[in-house]
Amino acid sequence: MTYLPVALTIAGTDPSGGAGIMADLKSFQARDVYGMAVVTSLVAQNTRGVQLIEHVSPQMLKAQLDSVFSDITPQAVKTGMLATTEIIQPYLQKLDCPYVLDPVMVATSGDTLIDTTARTYLKTNLLPLASIITPNLPEAEEIVGFSINNPEDMQRAGRLILKEFGPQSVVIKGGHLEGGAKDFLFTKDEQFVWESPRIQTCHTHGTGCTFAAVITAELAKGKSLYQAVDKAKAFITKAIQDAPQLGHGSGPVNHTSFKD
Repeated sequence: MTYLPVALTIAGTDPSGGAGIMADLKSFQARDVYGMAVVTSLVAQNTRGVQLIEHVSPQMLKAQLDSVFSDITPQAVKTGMLATTEIIQPYLQKLDCPYVLDPVMVATSGDTLIDTTARTYLKTNLLPLASIITPNLPEAEEIVGFSINNPEDMQRAGRLILKEFGPQSVVIKGGHLEGGAKDFLFTKDEQFVWESPRIQTCHTHGTGCTFAAVITAELAKGKSLYQAVDKAKAFITKAIQDAPQLGHGSGPVNHTSFKD
């Protein structure tokens, strides 16, 4: 018998395979974790952008969640695109495992993915439940309400998110800033920073999903928060470096290239 840690993603789809639950499941598999997925929204998107979004019905969303939680217990849970957060909240409140919240609000292409009501509910009701949240700079700006233009702003935002919104930790990704790619991890007691040379490429579709999914996979294995983020940083850097250059827009990363 082979034991596999189990991780669950609750998020939207991407038929082109680069983001959403498709990226999450690829990331789980790459990290030797059994992946499960609950679909929140059907998203017609590709490397060029988002063409159409249809959210699954509340009944179907609840049925999927019941199917998973009544049968297979995950060791870590990740949420991505959440348009109907009220139904999901009770399940997250009962979790006895790490919860990674990727506050997906805007696609890499710039397309808006969830409305203002869902954003407000996410900030007020779900952030306090999270073991870690993984916003990029635009998402962090949406949460804190001010512009983030430099590492000092990132540190201010990280401390504010911990204090005002209540997650156990937050990693803010600095990929949108000029210069090196600098990411900060903030916990209530410590602060860590990772920096890597910027990779000049347009192939970054699904980077946020992939980064958060690797964190989830590592937490499912029982790794520490620092170890999980450190592995995710290494994974996504290699995945961007070895991007397969698919599509005619912002192409996907390579979920198979990173090796321990």
